Amino acid sequence: MSPWITTPIDQQLVRGAVELEHTQYGVLPHRLPAWARAQTSDGQIAMVEAQPSGVRLAFRTTATAIELDVLPTKLRYAGAPAQPDGVYDLLVDGNLAAQANALGGNVFTIDMTTGSTEFTPGQPTTVSFVELRPGDKVVEIWLPHRERTELVALRTNAPLEPATSDKRIWLHHGSSISHGSNADSPTQTWVALAAAQGGVELSSLGFGGGALLDPFTARTMRDLPADLISVKIGINVVNADLMRQRAFGPAVHGFLDTIRDGHPTTPLLVISSIYCPIHEDTPGPGAPDFVDGKVQFKATGDPNEPGRLTLNWIREELENLTAARAKDDPNLTYLDGRELYGEKDFAVRPLPDQLHPDNATHHEMAKRFAGHAFGVQGPFSA
Repeated sequence: MSPWITTPIDQQLVRGAVELEHTQYGVLPHRLPAWARAQTSDGQIAMVEAQPSGVRLAFRTTATAIELDVLPTKLRYAGAPAQPDGVYDLLVDGNLAAQANALGGNVFTIDMTTGSTEFTPGQPTTVSFVELRPGDKVVEIWLPHRERTELVALRTNAPLEPATSDKRIWLHHGSSISHGSNADSPTQTWVALAAAQGGVELSSLGFGGGALLDPFTARTMRDLPADLISVKIGINVVNADLMRQRAFGPAVHGFLDTIRDGHPTTPLLVISSIYCPIHEDTPGPGAPDFVDGKVQFKATGDPNEPGRLTLNWIREELENLTAARAKDDPNLTYLDGRELYGEKDFAVRPLPDQLHPDNATHHEMAKRFAGHAFGVQGPFSA
């Protein structure tokens, strides 16, 4: 085998990250810029924006062997079984060619009953891909969508150069479902699958627990390049019990106004929540409910208390709000999230923890979204 060639990891090689932070070991991809991260003390958003959902290395090479040194941070929940190690998907010319895991690394443990956390440091490890097909090819290494990953070193047995793309950029913001939830690997989240089916480049701001109409997220979207934009709104503002009905409409207007400041005519699709029985007519806050050693979720709010948010109320508000704005904004459209996953789907493929879809449902959601958005008459059609 040819000698290893080490290539510095920089923004030219990394797609889907807003910026790279230089760390003790290498670089850490972020999906929010430093100024945005400084505007919140929320540990949840700090954790999930540094989990590289949709982030990948992309380069052209003739290499048949690749090594990537990484420092992963595994997420554990006290009292629950350990989650599987994150998966690295390697694509060759757009097709899945290999998968690998990074063993070891840091461990971040969360006690969901008390909110306490514990961090156990670890050491970098190596992810290897060998026996790739010879010849010129575009290689993408998609990083684990739920596992914070510091990129330490990239080695190949042939030179590489950053890959180029003339595809349209789809910028999407949403909750843990858009982040990837229970998808088996990073290219099997519904947004990654839909992007592949639509032939577009994904720029994902799916934040587990973090789709909260934060102004810094809207300003980040305003400033990012985008040919297509979508925002999925609802579930997090309900299960976080973040606001009341009086605040919701103005917050959505402000969020969309900010995006429009940077993208005045870009196709913009507003999507409401998929079907989620615990919050359809029951407000938050949502709470963990351990059943047989597995994490389940339940709604704990009082549906009789005036002004509380539920998914059914939010869907109606979003539909009316979008229709009103669309009179002056013909590139703004609305999609009811139950078109992606509805009550009939729940009867066939229930949400395993009452909140997040499983891997098969991610595939079905992607198929339906791609058909709606990228179809001939869709808001994202070419």
